[in-house]
Amino acid sequence: MKMILRAAAAAAGLAVLATGALAADWTPPGPIKLMIAFRAGGGADTQARLIAEELEARHGWKIIPEQVTGKGGLNAAKAISGENPDGTAIAMIVTETLGYNLRAANAGSPDMVTPLTTTAGSQMAVVALTSAGYKTLADVIAAAKGGTAIRFGVMSPSLADLAYVIGKENGIEFNIVSVKGGKAVMNGLTAGDIDVGFGAGIQAKAVSAGDMVELASVKSEPLANSPDAPMLTEFGVEFYNDTMFMLAGPKGMDPAARAAISAAIQDIVNDPNSKANQFIAKGFGGAVTISGDELDAIIAKAYSDADALMAASAE
Repeated sequence: MKMILRAAAAAAGLAVLATGALAADWTPPGPIKLMIAFRAGGGADTQARLIAEELEARHGWKIIPEQVTGKGGLNAAKAISGENPDGTAIAMIVTETLGYNLRAANAGSPDMVTPLTTTAGSQMAVVALTSAGYKTLADVIAAAKGGTAIRFGVMSPSLADLAYVIGKENGIEFNIVSVKGGKAVMNGLTAGDIDVGFGAGIQAKAVSAGDMVELASVKSEPLANSPDAPMLTEFGVEFYNDTMFMLAGPKGMDPAARAAISAAIQDIVNDPNSKANQFIAKGFGGAVTISGDELDAIIAKAYSDADALMAASAE
């Protein structure tokens, strides 16, 4: 099985290397600019801002959030790469930014930034309205083979490729509709503009309420809300998407700043009493904190493995 942005399940919750003591040994030389690669008001933006609030409350650091959106996080990655590496600038992106997105755009290598820590995984699933009548992805495939045109909402180039591969491996062709963000996928489903789509966790509330159904896990493991949903391997697809949210700093970041900021963020997202942890638990299936050499290795592999998915989608 090819590894597309895969974080081993054993790593979740076990790679907490930092403590509050490390953060206490370092003080930023000025306010910290927090670039957020996601639109204002979305789940990722909310997660980033809750972390920022807690950093200020716990450490007295001044955090200044700002939106730097576009190109699947590449605009934020490029912007952060040129900032002062003294710890006064960080960015919230996803591992996919430094993996598939960077490779597909041929825009450089992952070492253009300094990875700090992941904060959460995603509950990536193929989602549909319950009222559509589909129980699993097998029902969607059967409908498509029966002549029903299926509009498939995607929110990134890698997911567009993955949707194409799902169709190709099952002898069908989806009408792939690209939208901006997971909320747009949910809105498209609700409005009837698309029939199925990828959700990275934003669908959790609707699934719990019975309004939406997760038809298949797009992760390398079962979904938190729908553990019985089939895996993509059951449909002949060898790819999956284990995208994680992460913070990064400029290239060549001061090691002391890297360790301290990573430690402070991990303490927050792993604290069950923090608003950030509670939000992540509800929307993203729980905190996932990976840093240091392990995170560097995950990103490097995601970058190199992107070629396999692009090749499969080009066949």
